[in-house]
Amino acid sequence: MGKLVRTLSKDGSVMACAIDATDIVSEIERIHKTSAVISAALGRLASAASMMGCMLKAANQSVILRMKGDGPVGSMIAVADSYGNVKCYAENVIVELPLNQYGKLDVSGAVGKNGFLQVIKDLGMKEPYTGQVPIVSGEIAEDITEYFAVSEQTPTVCGLGVLVNPDLTIKGAGGYLVQLLPFADESCIDVLETNLKKMPPVSSMYADGMAPEEVCFRLLEGLEPNLLDESSPIYRCDCSEERVSRALISLGKQELTSMIEEEEKIEVSCHFCNKKYTFNQDMLLQIRDQAKA
Repeated sequence: MGKLVRTLSKDGSVMACAIDATDIVSEIERIHKTSAVISAALGRLASAASMMGCMLKAANQSVILRMKGDGPVGSMIAVADSYGNVKCYAENVIVELPLNQYGKLDVSGAVGKNGFLQVIKDLGMKEPYTGQVPIVSGEIAEDITEYFAVSEQTPTVCGLGVLVNPDLTIKGAGGYLVQLLPFADESCIDVLETNLKKMPPVSSMYADGMAPEEVCFRLLEGLEPNLLDESSPIYRCDCSEERVSRALISLGKQELTSMIEEEEKIEVSCHFCNKKYTFNQDMLLQIRDQAKA
């Protein structure tokens, strides 16, 4: 089970959020059988999505992060609800690359540097809010920072990290977000910059057992931070036979008729959790009856 906390400086001018996503990323590796660099990439994106989900205002709201670069992983998607529960998948889950120049997993090489990061927020309105920015580095944290600066005009610093063991299990994973609120003054910025320079790598903090609240308090050291709230997000897929049926209905009568004529039954697999749903001909006929011509 993950742990996510949010803190606020005493004067209310700076918010810091941090997540220990080690268990979440372990579940990503278990479900998707990801190679090391894809565990790192998907784990970073999922950690960011979880923190951004917890920043939503209402229980029925959700956020989708979609990253599509020119690297071998292809598209990556992470979806989080307002409790920080998250699910994700990558177009290609097995990518093998040499370590980068720093001896680290080459997430940027897997993602690519040409493409976009898209953020879609379902706020319960008629149309979802969508923001999109070009990929800055492919390391994901810098790209999240760029999204907040360009699309939401909120000065933000994002840190993300995943430490993968030689046997591909996850040793530590998580991240943090620090945001300046509109009335933050220059002295706050100076304190934050000093604190950020002293922060260890994200993955090593969680691998060494540091709690998310400790991460937040170190980020806001000198600003008298207070704990706002905490939650225990998990990797959770909300797929169901009913939702898959609705997706099949959307194909229309003609497509469903062709499927019924060609197959005795069909099997649909969920991208997020790999659960399989089987529909026999009787079930498909009932679904077709609900479809539009």
